[in-house]
Amino acid sequence: MRTTIRGALAALALLPALALGAPAASAASPSPSATASGTPGPATKAGTSFLTAVNLSPGQDADVAVSTGDYLYWAFGASEGQTPTVNLTVNLAPASDRHGPQTWTVEVFDGLRRRQACTAGTQNATGDQSATSLALNCTLREVRTWAEPWSGDPLPGTYYVRLSVTDAPQPDLGLAATAQLHVAAKGNADNAQPEGGSLRAPLVPPVGGGAGTAKAAAPVAEKEHWYTGWFSGWNSRWYWTIGGGFLAALAGVLGYHLTRHPRGHRPGHHGAVPHQGSHQHGSYAERP
Repeated sequence: MRTTIRGALAALALLPALALGAPAASAASPSPSATASGTPGPATKAGTSFLTAVNLSPGQDADVAVSTGDYLYWAFGASEGQTPTVNLTVNLAPASDRHGPQTWTVEVFDGLRRRQACTAGTQNATGDQSATSLALNCTLREVRTWAEPWSGDPLPGTYYVRLSVTDAPQPDLGLAATAQLHVAAKGNADNAQPEGGSLRAPLVPPVGGGAGTAKAAAPVAEKEHWYTGWFSGWNSRWYWTIGGGFLAALAGVLGYHLTRHPRGHRPGHHGAVPHQGSHQHGSYAERP
């Protein structure tokens, strides 16, 4: 028994040391290198869907090794008044390994996953078997401060970049390639048009590094009612559980009492058969 207590005390004494060692371990983990200006180094990964898109910080590029035929996703933030431009360079697999021309496409979606039109640039590029690289770019419309729901105009928030192969020979799918992404934006909030309105909240506020340029909406206070306090609080569920259990027990006792004694006393024996001896005696006495 004493040995068990001593072991438990020793384990408790080690907890502070483990807690202090955890931050040191996380700090020693590798992180993206930053340039002299403080801009994070290029991202080396890409997502495979909207949910797994890699968030890019303002001014951050991407340099990723890809597989021909995969869908690649990145996310970046844009604020009102800016005009984002997406530039992509795809270095194709060696010509000796390819079997024909390849067509690559870049698309840009807003926070509601609506495809945004490009006002300038080459969204689709085709390279023959001897080509070594392809250049893709897309310039969006100016991000507006507000817009009608039916217009589909670009609004402040998150934007997704999708790079994909739309046409390639079947044997070429899976070949190794590389892609370099650079997002540039010109303009600022002073150039935002139109005036006279404002967006209440960004479209899907970014979770990662792309959130730096979007404005968060102010929290809205919940409306209170006379019964609000009855259903709020961490201990309200215990009050309702105890009260419900008491009422259920009371209903069970009353139900049992009414079922067992419907008139408040024990039921009588209806239709009882009279004693056979007295019946026979009376019958013999009445005979002549």
